[in-house]
Amino acid sequence: MFYLRLRICVILILALVAVDSNAQGDLLITPKRLVFDGSQRTQEVNLANIGKDTATYNISFVQFKMDENGIFSSIPDTDTTQKFANKNLRFFPRTVTLAPHEAQSVKVQMIKSNELSPGEYRSHLFFKNVLNKTALGDDSPVNNNDTGITVSIKPVYGISIATIIHIGEANVSASLSGAKFIKAGTIAGPSIQFKINRSGNFSIYGDIKVNYVLPGEKPIEIALMRGVAVYTPNLFRNISLPLNNIPGIDFSKGVIHIEFTDPTRKNQRMSEIEINL
Repeated sequence: MFYLRLRICVILILALVAVDSNAQGDLLITPKRLVFDGSQRTQEVNLANIGKDTATYNISFVQFKMDENGIFSSIPDTDTTQKFANKNLRFFPRTVTLAPHEAQSVKVQMIKSNELSPGEYRSHLFFKNVLNKTALGDDSPVNNNDTGITVSIKPVYGISIATIIHIGEANVSASLSGAKFIKAGTIAGPSIQFKINRSGNFSIYGDIKVNYVLPGEKPIEIALMRGVAVYTPNLFRNISLPLNNIPGIDFSKGVIHIEFTDPTRKNQRMSEIEINL
């Protein structure tokens, strides 16, 4: 009997922005974003293989846009709603192979910035894992059913970091609005919802710290969200943040204090808002 063997390779490309360093699979990247504001023409991205196998990564620029909920989606270079930075940036090397626990830096250089008009330009430097030949040529089936179809799922991981050029003086501000408390349900715990508003010529970026406050008592940290951005041209971003359900805290009284700070300026406060419970 003739069986059709169909190999389906599913490629999962995950572009993530997280904490002080980005990690996906066995690749650790620092810093999590690059900003060229005229003070530096060359910066470095540090890559580290924290896994047990040698890995190769191809490096390129990709374009993303962010929606009002902070979700990224891929867009073409021809999109006219965004200003892209990749034409004024170059990097070396373009491919990196790292042995287990090995590290290497990638140099990123700004070029021809004098040709740019004032404003913000953003692209994302993308590090894509390249499957080795053994994995790609492996003929062993992952799943074989009565139809004779063999499905082989081989994920290819990638990670991206925002790479930004700022031209001109910054004139940007942030504010918080619409904050409300959501009581715990049968499945989810307590949470808060609010909006980060952006105005001005550049994106805003910072950390969100949430404290529970009772009069005369020391504030208790109940949530922390680092590396939150509202990218141009968006004017706001909706935030839904679960709270740590710490024993002894009574969310029927007291105050929830929300603070948005700038980690690049010694955690300078950009905005704050309170919820009276």
